[in-house]
Amino acid sequence: MQLTLHTDYSLRTLIFLSYLEENQTATINEVADYYSISRNHLMKVVYNLSQKGYIKSTRGKGGGIRLARPASEINVGDVVRDMEPNLHIVECFNPEASPCAIAPDCSLIPVLSEATNLFMSVLDRYTIDTVVKAMPNWQPIAFHEKKIS
Repeated sequence: MQLTLHTDYSLRTLIFLSYLEENQTATINEVADYYSISRNHLMKVVYNLSQKGYIKSTRGKGGGIRLARPASEINVGDVVRDMEPNLHIVECFNPEASPCAIAPDCSLIPVLSEATNLFMSVLDRYTIDTVVKAMPNWQPIAFHEKKIS
């Protein structure tokens, strides 16, 4: 299973924002520059994260983005479910797809379904906070430099 770039960028953004202090914000440009990703693509990611309640976004001078709740309350599995357009690992999982000729007797469907469920159950065991704590030496350079100056 491969996650979309949208989900990848969502998780990276949440990890980045988890390093902010309580009233600190980051800009989309800071996050995009740090990860060397498209600002335009990240704007869509930020919009969706905001719509789903993961981040708060403030426009204008002095505005920016920050987590809407503590990183310890943001479940990785939930983020993946909310950001992925679907979790159809194969075409026959999509109810709108053309029916497969062997679907009624296919023994692969329950195997792939179980694999998808196990994949998601692993992600459900983690929060953004637990992921960040597993990277003790990583810090967004931009924020490290801001705190020093």
